[in-house]
Amino acid sequence: MGMTKEFKEFAVKGNMIDLAVGVIIGGAFGKIVDSIVGDLIMPLVSKIFGGLDFSNYYVALAGQAGGLPLTEAKKLGAVFAYGNFITVALNFIILAFIVFMMVKQMNRLKRETPPAAPPAPAEDILLLREIRDSLKK
Repeated sequence: MGMTKEFKEFAVKGNMIDLAVGVIIGGAFGKIVDSIVGDLIMPLVSKIFGGLDFSNYYVALAGQAGGLPLTEAKKLGAVFAYGNFITVALNFIILAFIVFMMVKQMNRLKRETPPAAPPAPAEDILLLREIRDSLKK
């Protein structure tokens, strides 16, 4: 079997296509979560913690002047950007929770309902079974 044919079989398998679709949707979903965290949640958190932009919290490691935005401080040297890390960690926690809820729902939908009890046989069938059993004796 040629390598090209083998690769084609691998690439067009259903699982591979499903994975590709999942990665694409996951990337777009990640952007939505980034927006939720950056545009909705973190402004509320920064309001609680004194109105500063939480993602701009850092410790200068290269002697940068205090009060610079994170992007400017990074241009001047190394920084310990703990505020940005907290923002990214919050992104991850929210994304993981949403994925968990989606998987939980999918598992609930996939769970098979127990089969219903078979209906009781009709009365005439019961009578025929009794007659059969009597004849056997």
